[in-house]
Amino acid sequence: MTLGWEDIRAEVLRRIRARDWPPGALIPGEEALAEEFGVARATVNRALRDLAEAGVIERKKRAGTRVAELPVRRARLEIPVIRLDVLGRGLTYDFKLLADRLTPAPVPVTARLGLPEGTQMRCLETLHLAGGRPYVLESRWLNPAALPVPTPDFARVSANEWLVTHVSLVSGDIAFTAEPAGAREADVLGVAPGTALLVAERTTHGTAGPVTLVRLAHAPGHRVQMTF
Repeated sequence: MTLGWEDIRAEVLRRIRARDWPPGALIPGEEALAEEFGVARATVNRALRDLAEAGVIERKKRAGTRVAELPVRRARLEIPVIRLDVLGRGLTYDFKLLADRLTPAPVPVTARLGLPEGTQMRCLETLHLAGGRPYVLESRWLNPAALPVPTPDFARVSANEWLVTHVSLVSGDIAFTAEPAGAREADVLGVAPGTALLVAERTTHGTAGPVTLVRLAHAPGHRVQMTF
């Protein structure tokens, strides 16, 4: 069984809580941990990065990684780059842009984003793959005003990754629901219609105004885990 980054994080956290690695202690490096757990170094990096962002460990270049003397508790929500999430699970990543068109957004979308009725928006549909299998179906309404000229080629870099790395986000909301797969989702994800899917729906606003409304339908078996 291949360990994912969540498994590595859980084991590192267990050792810290058991005082195998007490506060202030220097823990093994990424290369050593990757060899111990039999995973890629990127998987270990993802786990340690998450613990560092949660304030459990402190990472400094050329000084190594230490258990925090006074762990900081932070309430936060980070928008993940799906590619890095997949790689962190030790799987190969790919994506397919299934649709990309400019069209008037429906009223529920413009209302959620606070845009005028009938606003022209980019409507994108992207299938993210993990290990060659469907992982997430991303259905996105994107405000063209949030994009530079010329616009990015979302067939080369996913809208998810481009937005996270290029647009400063200042606010948003997210909701998680369990929903039965509709005909389109069932066809793209390769499941039977009505199969229960974990769905995340998120709106985001940047410094210049509304950015996007996205629906992420995850293939069965997906798990969301947060550290606090």
